[in-house]
Formats: sequence, structure tokens, C-alpha cells
Amino acid sequence: MATWVALLGSINVGGNNKLAMKDLRAILANIGYENVRTYIQSGNCVFETSETDTDAMARAIRTTVGKSADFEPAVYVYRETEIGDILRANPFHDGDPKKTHVFFLAEKSDAADLDAIKALAATNERFHLTDRAFYLHAPDGVGRSKLVAKLGKRLGVAMTARNINTLCEIAKLCGETGPS
Repeated sequence: MATWVALLGSINVGGNNKLAMKDLRAILANIGYENVRTYIQSGNCVFETSETDTDAMARAIRTTVGKSADFEPAVYVYRETEIGDILRANPFHDGDPKKTHVFFLAEKSDAADLDAIKALAATNERFHLTDRAFYLHAPDGVGRSKLVAKLGKRLGVAMTARNINTLCEIAKLCGETGPS
């Protein structure tokens, strides 16, 4: 049995797509996932299963949530070790972990418009794009970032974001270690 992480997009954000984490844990348990745990109210789940098809797991979570909560969130599923790898790959270890975010990409961003992203970034914002993630250090906060508001369009892929502190807590739930 392997440990997996599911990140649900747009859960409990701005009063929309409300889903209590106890309900989400029950949904995952009903699917057949074991040892289900969540972290904060934004759709961060850790569970165990012998399944290995991440697309099938994401689809099962999305449709089962849809049946009980009247909305189908985007769902991104990762092996526990991938979360640790993504944390260790963070190029902004010197930045405030609350102000450094990882945008998990649904797929590789072959159409990323890096020139437009650079033009949108504030002078104190730093970013780095990999095949799996877009890292952003935004000292003034992502809520004030002009870049964040237009990032999805400029990357051309669906995504969900978590700050480094949240990812470290998710890694702890998995038993994974974060940046060293």
C-alpha cells in the first residue's frame, strides 16, 4: 500500500465550493482509500491505497465529491515522495515560506509565455518554472500579485497552489521530509 496526496482546487475559497474536511475524509474512505487525513480547510488530503493510476484516483475523487457536494473540483494526485521532491526543488529557500507558493501544474506547460510572466511580475517577485510546478516568491503576498491573477492564462495549463508552510505540513502527514 502506498501513500498518496490529493490536492483539490478551489475548495472553501472565498465562501465558494464549501466542503468540510470531515466530509472529504468520509468521501475518500467511501471510495476505498485508507488512513485518510486532511490538513486545513482547503482540500489537502493524504491517504493510502494499492491503486497506482493517478488519473483514475483524481477522477474518482472529483466525481464522488461532485455527487455529494454539487461541484466537481480539480484534483491533483501525487505520490508522497513527489511532494518531498517538489519541496526540496524550491529555489527560494531564503524567502518567507508563507510568501512562497508552489503552483501544481495539471501537465507540463509547453505554451508558457515567460516574457509575459516576467512583465507581470513585480520587481520583488521571483519565479521558477519546472515541468511539474511553478514556484513563486511574492513578498507582498499572492493576493496583491498582478502575476498571480493572470498566471493560468500565461502558463496555459490548469493548476492549484499551496504555500511552502502548507506543503511542509502535508509532507509531515506523509512522513516525508521537506527541504533540508
